Amino acid sequence: MISPGAGSEGDAKSERRLLEDLILKHNPYYSEKYEEMFRRSLDEPADFWEEVGRSVTWSRPWDRVLDDSQQPFTRWFVGGELNACYNAVDRHIEAGRGHKVALIHDSPLTKTIRHVTYLELQDKVSRLAGTLAYLGVKKGDRVLVYMPLIPEAIMAMLAAVRLGAVHTVVFGGFAAKELCTRIEHARPKVVIAASSGVEPNKVVRYKDILNQALAMTQAKPERCIIFQRHTVETAELDPDMDLLWDVALRMAAPHCCVPVEASEPLYILYTSGTTGEPKGITRPTGGHIATLAWTMRVVYGMGPDDVWWTASDIGWVVGHSYICYGPLVYGITSVMYEGKPDRTPDASQYFRLIHEHQVSGLLTAPTALRVIRREDPETKAGKKYCTDSLRHLFVAGEHCDNETKSWAEKTFKVPVLNHWWQTETGHAITASCVGLDHSSSPPKFSAGMPFPGYDVRVLRPDGSRAGAHEIGRIVVKLPLPPGTISCLYNAPERFKQIYFSTYPGYYDTMDAGYIDEFGYVYVTARDDDIINVSGIRLSTALLEDVVLGHPDIGDATVIGVPEPTKGEIPLCLYVVKKGTNKTEQQLTKELTTLVREQIGPIASINRAAAVSGLPRTRSGKTARKSISDLARNKFVKISGTIEDPSVYKDVKRALQTLGYARMAPDPQ
Repeated sequence: MISPGAGSEGDAKSERRLLEDLILKHNPYYSEKYEEMFRRSLDEPADFWEEVGRSVTWSRPWDRVLDDSQQPFTRWFVGGELNACYNAVDRHIEAGRGHKVALIHDSPLTKTIRHVTYLELQDKVSRLAGTLAYLGVKKGDRVLVYMPLIPEAIMAMLAAVRLGAVHTVVFGGFAAKELCTRIEHARPKVVIAASSGVEPNKVVRYKDILNQALAMTQAKPERCIIFQRHTVETAELDPDMDLLWDVALRMAAPHCCVPVEASEPLYILYTSGTTGEPKGITRPTGGHIATLAWTMRVVYGMGPDDVWWTASDIGWVVGHSYICYGPLVYGITSVMYEGKPDRTPDASQYFRLIHEHQVSGLLTAPTALRVIRREDPETKAGKKYCTDSLRHLFVAGEHCDNETKSWAEKTFKVPVLNHWWQTETGHAITASCVGLDHSSSPPKFSAGMPFPGYDVRVLRPDGSRAGAHEIGRIVVKLPLPPGTISCLYNAPERFKQIYFSTYPGYYDTMDAGYIDEFGYVYVTARDDDIINVSGIRLSTALLEDVVLGHPDIGDATVIGVPEPTKGEIPLCLYVVKKGTNKTEQQLTKELTTLVREQIGPIASINRAAAVSGLPRTRSGKTARKSISDLARNKFVKISGTIEDPSVYKDVKRALQTLGYARMAPDPQ
């Protein structure tokens, strides 16, 4: 049990045990199985993680479980060798489960549903790996993947790691300049791309964007392998550079799996919204796949015959961890959904997928639930489907307001469990662990308990421990558990400076929050999303939660704007639900009253305006910083991850009606 109390560092083990009896006697969410496992993970990390490591197959056993002698460069399973593709594919076939469906690809946009078995996956991946080897790709080389959410994207990832190479997947929403930046930084030997992708209202020409990026860069790959999407749009190939996917599957013999040392990188993943020097997260192979396979049972409660669906894109960390590696290494069926929750063709798609594919567990972003609720609050479109197969709905990626959570629990008739993790960690930092008998109804607004291996603390700016319910910076005491970030690609000093310099001995999450008296963690906002009103620190996420509790509000964001007397004050932009007859003036007045009643006068929102939509990344996060910069008359460069850049025009108009952004240039 984590102690939230203030004071000196002291003996963490003794501190936990001194408070344990007092806290656990009054903890309505107590789980003996969780408490025993969590305590062991911190007190006996080597023994604990050795057991977890056995959840995957090793070609060579490790010499040492933990080497923590050069923090923050912690090494797990030192000397052990394995192959991620073997663990995700081949071992299931050897166990007689080759005919089991590995991937279900559901694309209402192309009106197709595909089922890919583990045998088919092995066949295509091994043959693609053979061609990559023929093209000169070897252990440690980089292979860049630029594809939409299709099974071939996962095949490309697995073919690279089958050879011991390192893949870097670039999200398909990135334009040529961002793609060029990543090519120049990773310097891939081969690029694997699709001819095109499809969105609700347009076709994305991946090959054209790739051509533009290659024309900009000096770091050109040796070859490109192109998968032609005949159901969408094909592309013209360059005979000197491009190799057709179908030809690549025939031109070389299948390749076996090449073992790599556990600490060797599995992939490079560039964080969204990268500006200037790219920030490429690297992930150690052994600890990552072992931990992911274990979390499928421990966090998500999945059994060997369950169907798992992560509603995300393969270009994000969620897609890497829980569309590809987590479910496949665990050996279950993973659903890939190519569409939007409300527009392909309507708001019933989540219900349809659960019904048709008998989904047992679903991981999505709260924004998706808000969109469905805003478009179809009574779920008239979804009621024609049966969702009885679903046991749990998990949310992550952003703050989940209580109104959306309550609506989703009532609508899907399952617990909605919030958990918190980051691109850097690759899996949950805090969670309600279904497989460890955690309560299905954790405290309101909580992101769960610290996941085993994470010694989570909340610190004040001076480095002292914050008290219970006191907002501060959330950090994790080193060492970090297996599978988390091992370094930034080609930037070890930058890695140390960004994550470990502010609070030596701790990983700095750069998120703000607090811990309650029972040890539950509450993530309130990124630390730079805390508003300082007359010296009082207020969380934008908590303010948004109150606003979203209004029955006529479908979406909202709160930012801090300058005010001469108080320093900062909150400003709210909100999206009105369909069918609402109230005026903007009425709604703003009601929101002001609601916030004053639930939080207090200090948080009064008397600057609020309705907008047609909010700028969000394709992973569901609100672009608060760009809105805040716009309000402060700063130039805003629209990130390639923003789903609908056109909403900035209405956001600027709304800010100007409130007296802000009067001198701001148009976002570009």
